[in-house]
Amino acid sequence: MAGRGSRLRPHTLTVPKPLIPIAGKPIVQRLVEDIAHVLEENIEEIAFVIAEDFGAETEKNLKQIAQSLGAKGTIYYQDKPLGTGHAIMCAQDSLSGPCVIAYADTLFRADFTLDKEADSVIWVKQVKNPEAYGVVSLNEQNDIVGLVEKPIDFVSDLAVIGIYYFKDGAILKNELQAVLDAKLMHGGEYQINDGIKQMQVKGYTFKPGKIDEWMDCGNKNVTVETNGRMLQFLHKEGEHMVSTSAKLENASVIPPCFIGDDAVIKDSTIGPNVSVGEGTVIENSTISESLIQTFSEITNAQLKNAMIGNYAKFDGNFTAISIGDYSELI
Repeated sequence: MAGRGSRLRPHTLTVPKPLIPIAGKPIVQRLVEDIAHVLEENIEEIAFVIAEDFGAETEKNLKQIAQSLGAKGTIYYQDKPLGTGHAIMCAQDSLSGPCVIAYADTLFRADFTLDKEADSVIWVKQVKNPEAYGVVSLNEQNDIVGLVEKPIDFVSDLAVIGIYYFKDGAILKNELQAVLDAKLMHGGEYQINDGIKQMQVKGYTFKPGKIDEWMDCGNKNVTVETNGRMLQFLHKEGEHMVSTSAKLENASVIPPCFIGDDAVIKDSTIGPNVSVGEGTVIENSTISESLIQTFSEITNAQLKNAMIGNYAKFDGNFTAISIGDYSELI
């Protein structure tokens, strides 16, 4: 499920949040690749629930991501922001058999084996401040027996990250349809938790899938941080992230960095934890801990914790500027 992402403006005014690149790949592509790794089986279909105004180009890109994993890509529209349960039901035609439901603004790293004997698995991460999250409670058999949203009193420290496995999506679909029919809403929204709770009442088993790393892409600062963490993971795994077509002229690249195709780095120091998109030109600059997208031009810059979009121009010696809606110079 994918939203445009108001907390990431201006970057999401023209590019939906799930297509913002992290270490050179769109968030949603990294997400489905990591899910595929945990599942250890072929994926037949990836259904994307989006707003209709995302446009034809975005829909084409999403279908290409599915195709890159050997899967069929299907597009569904959520016409009103009526919550996670409603969004899932927008894709009800694809809800059958084993399926994974995921929110497209989070990434993870995990090394656990999915318990496919369970009726469902809910991905969770141990956190220090559980009162800020939805958490699960477990019984002695390691079954999930409770879901509590932002508990005032301590319930557990296992936070729900927004990724779920169902052995049969049709069962969840039936329970969510009952939620919609009963108009069971919280804050004007239908929630997936109400469907899950109904499944638990009927005796279906839920197990936790405990992940090692949980990386958010909800706003600019955490997206830049997530980009850096992902670069570190890929660097440790030995992935080569500097394109052979990139041009480095009197340039120093401090790993880990991603440098895209046909990027030009001249008289500059880049890194650590920097992503530079395809066709971007950087001159006479020092940049660290930053995410710069495609076909941008950066000159005379000293940047850290920066996020720059596509086709942007930035000169650190600027004296005359023109700034549009939602832009920031800090």
